[in-house]
Amino acid sequence: MNREKFAFDKTNFILLAAGMAVVILGFLLMTGPSSSPTHFEPDIFSVRRIRVAPLVCLAGFVSIIYAVVRRPRDVRKGSDEA
Repeated sequence: MNREKFAFDKTNFILLAAGMAVVILGFLLMTGPSSSPTHFEPDIFSVRRIRVAPLVCLAGFVSIIYAVVRRPRDVRKGSDEA
């Protein structure tokens, strides 16, 4: 099968997998103990859960978007010659 028909190459898939791993890491950073009706957990307002984890998720989503938008090098060389 001709590689020019594929929208993604190996690098796109690697970047996509890395971005997904970063998003999963961000969601794992958001986890922690929860509050109950009888006990308030002040850790829900920690810097890790409020600022760091959403920024890590945002970075992961941006890298996923880049992985989807990135054109493979083989397609670029073929389109420049034609």
